[in-house]
Amino acid sequence: MSKRLTQIATRTGDNGTTGLGDNTRVSKDSLRVHAMGDVDELNSNIGVLLCEDMPGEVRALLVDVQHQLFNLGGELSIPGFELLKPEAVEQLDAALKTYNDSLPSLKEFILPAGTRAASLAHVCRTVARRAERAVVALEGSEALKDTPRQYLNRLSDLLFVLSRVLNCMNGGDDVYWKSTRLARQDQDSP
Repeated sequence: MSKRLTQIATRTGDNGTTGLGDNTRVSKDSLRVHAMGDVDELNSNIGVLLCEDMPGEVRALLVDVQHQLFNLGGELSIPGFELLKPEAVEQLDAALKTYNDSLPSLKEFILPAGTRAASLAHVCRTVARRAERAVVALEGSEALKDTPRQYLNRLSDLLFVLSRVLNCMNGGDDVYWKSTRLARQDQDSP
C-alpha cells in the first residue's frame, strides 16, 4: 500500500474509470463506485461530527464506526471480499440499546435540529440512509453479503439515537415537530 500512496495523482481516472481493489477498472458512475462514495462521504461526515464536544464513550464508539466504515469501503472495493464482520452489527445493536434506554420515550417526531453536534449526527444519519440505498441498489445487480446493508441500516438508527443523546447533553432537549393536525387534536380533546 505504501507504494500506492506515494503518487496521489495517477491520471488513470481521467477517462472516467477507477480501479477497484482487485485491479479491475469500472466506470466512475457504476453502482459499486456510488456505494463506495456514499460510504466515504458518511465517514467524512462522522469525522466532522467528531470535532464537536461529546461524551468520551460516544467519541470512542464513533471512532470505531469510522474504522468499520473503512472496512466496509474496502469490502465494496474488492468484489467478493469480506472485511466487515457480523460482529460489527452486533456492536451497533448493543450501543443502540444502551443509548436508547437512557433517553425519554418519544411522543412526537423530532426535527433534525438542536445543538450543532446533534444536527451533524442527523446529517450523518441521512448520509447513512443514502449509503444503505446505494448498497441495496448494488445488491440488485451483484451478490453482496448481508452485513454491509445491515451495518448501514443499524448505523443510521444509532445516529438518530446519538443525535438525541447529544441534544440531551447538559440538560438540553430535542426539537419537536409542531404538527398542525396533532395541535388540533389536542385542542379538541377535553
